[in-house]
Amino acid sequence: MNSKFYFITRNVMKIYIFSLVLMFLSISVKAQKNSSPGQLRKLIFSSKDDTKKTDLLLNLGDYYLTKRGEFKNDLDSASFFNQQAMLLSSKNGNKLGKGKSMLLDAKIDKEKGLRNLAFSKMKQAIHYFETNKMTEQVAEGYEELSFMYDNGTKNLEIKIKLKEKALSLFKSSGTTLKQASVLKDLGEIYGIKGDPDKSIELLKQSLAVYNSLKFKELQGVYNLLIQAEVQKANYEEALKYCILAEKTAINVHDNSLQLSSIYSNTGMVYYYLRQNDDAMKYWEKALTIAKKNNDNGYVRTVANNMSTMLIRQRKFEEAIKMIKEYKTRYPIADQEFEMTENYILFSTYTILKQLKNAEIYYKKLVSYYGENAEKNNKQIALLRGFVFYRYQTKDYAAFYKSAALFDSVAKKSGNDMLRSENYLIWFKADSTQGKYLDAIEHYQLYKKLSDSVFNGEKSKQINSLKIQFETDQKDKNIQLLTQKGKLLEIQVTNDTVIKYVFIGSILVLILFAALLYNRSRLKSNANKKLELKRKQIDEQNEQLKKLLSEKEWLLKEIHHRVKNNLQIVISLLNTQSAYLDNEDALMAIQNSQHRMHAMSLIHQKLYQSDNLSTIDMSWYIYELIGYIKECYSSEKSIRFVLDTEKVFLDVAQAVPMGLIVNEAVNNIVKYAFPDEEKGEVMVSFKNTEKDFYELIISDNGVGLPEDFNIDETESLGMNLMRGLTDQLDGTFSLENKNGLKIIITFRKNTDIDVHK
Repeated sequence: MNSKFYFITRNVMKIYIFSLVLMFLSISVKAQKNSSPGQLRKLIFSSKDDTKKTDLLLNLGDYYLTKRGEFKNDLDSASFFNQQAMLLSSKNGNKLGKGKSMLLDAKIDKEKGLRNLAFSKMKQAIHYFETNKMTEQVAEGYEELSFMYDNGTKNLEIKIKLKEKALSLFKSSGTTLKQASVLKDLGEIYGIKGDPDKSIELLKQSLAVYNSLKFKELQGVYNLLIQAEVQKANYEEALKYCILAEKTAINVHDNSLQLSSIYSNTGMVYYYLRQNDDAMKYWEKALTIAKKNNDNGYVRTVANNMSTMLIRQRKFEEAIKMIKEYKTRYPIADQEFEMTENYILFSTYTILKQLKNAEIYYKKLVSYYGENAEKNNKQIALLRGFVFYRYQTKDYAAFYKSAALFDSVAKKSGNDMLRSENYLIWFKADSTQGKYLDAIEHYQLYKKLSDSVFNGEKSKQINSLKIQFETDQKDKNIQLLTQKGKLLEIQVTNDTVIKYVFIGSILVLILFAALLYNRSRLKSNANKKLELKRKQIDEQNEQLKKLLSEKEWLLKEIHHRVKNNLQIVISLLNTQSAYLDNEDALMAIQNSQHRMHAMSLIHQKLYQSDNLSTIDMSWYIYELIGYIKECYSSEKSIRFVLDTEKVFLDVAQAVPMGLIVNEAVNNIVKYAFPDEEKGEVMVSFKNTEKDFYELIISDNGVGLPEDFNIDETESLGMNLMRGLTDQLDGTFSLENKNGLKIIITFRKNTDIDVHK
């Protein structure tokens, strides 16, 4: 009986173990946010609302944080934009923005590998949110804190507690979409923990919440349900979710690594169902997408899956070569992944009975995962491999212990297929040891469980699901072909129309060419007439240029002569003053000289410059004040402060304004600082608004008498300044406080073009 049973099960024993390799290689992925950094930058630049700007800066920082790839520049960019958000939110008292920035800062440190610093900052952010009673953000903080822990056995319970806290808070804040996401994460964690029933329960809750929100991108949830159902060896349900995941991903145009994961897990289901061609078809699809996304981890995961198929087909050397080749071509720094490939090589050498080679990898696996594979949640896969290895090495004491432990683990997960395979090898060990009654019992258990997994009714249901999906695909193809047929009919009709249009167009072109020729002749004649007129205009322009040049020369000459005449008058007045003894008369002559000099400066500037219509008032005021300072330099100790803009005025406004400055400054020098006191005079001339200007002349002298009334004064200087202000159509005002301030505002004459 012993040899008979060995003959029956010999081939099965060589390949069954590799169903467990696929459990090592199941992969899941979270969808990445689709963001446009260029669009975010434009919105930030144009935003006037600081709160909105803070949110946009945080979104841009989060974009660079979650961007695919591990690049320092991306993390630096994330830090930069987050710092900008922090500064802006602190400046404007935006508490929510500040808290979000604190949390993002912790996430950036986590990505940089500064785990302890990130952990501390994340707790500070949670405390800040709690203090400010921001329930939704507290939940986000706990959710992010859960990601700080890896999937080690000790950390899974901590992660679950943090996720459950986040879930409770999201429910309190009414954030439904986040609830669905956390439920999905919890389902994934329970799957890693080896509790597929709890995983399925949570994933279905997540699915229900997503459906209530009419959320379409459910392929990630379906993908996790595939893995959970595979853990239970419930391949009928697993295949149903495979079809839903693929269909959903195609409908939402998801060509990311998510789809690669779906195809990989679908291939795994077909592998367990012994439908090798379908398994390879889906793995090839998964490999293509992984390569397009340049993800070495995914590429090697799928390649390892395909290597197990080569092992099933007894192409052992090809499988080993494939693993080593992809390891060289697609390097990744991940010890856990290295252990996965070590497990495949260990199992392959065990099947080949190359036990020395198998022992090398066995020791590595035991060292990393423990004698009973109790570490890192890979027990159900590894322990089965250890069972087979201990059987092959005839270490029966260790074998029976491992087989019993494995049966309890597989029973807990509800995976009848793995239990059936375990009983099969258990039966063989019993037969070898002469424990025939135990061997019969274990063989019966093997048949009972394997029949429940692969009974005819389930096969029909599985094939029905497959046919249903393929029918849907064919219906879609038929619809596409029908649409293509209609498009071809429209194309034929359009081609006919285009043909007649083309012929008509040729006729129109012929007529158009004839019209163009006629038009060309008419245009040629018109051009000849225009050329004649152009020559006449050029001759007239030359004459006008000469006239303009003569006019400019005459204007310069006039300004020169006016300036000379004013200088002559000044000289005559100076001569006249030599024959006068009366102080009032001398003062009147001196004032007249100053006024004439003020006008003389304007005409001097006009004939010395190319611009004959306007005066640069900043230059003019500087020159005028310089002249007045020279006149009183020996008598007064006064400091002049000038603050003027470069403003061009025409002669009609420059002359009265120059006389006002002359009159005001002379009066200040004479009367503001008696007894040769020191003082300061400030002259300011600036643009206040469009075309409006303000002249301020002030001093820190004695000021006007308290009983001074501008409307009743007989002062020639004051009346002269008021009259000149009227000529400017401006306003005249005085401020008699800590000295005298004269303020004149007027509108600039813009009728004459200014050439600066």
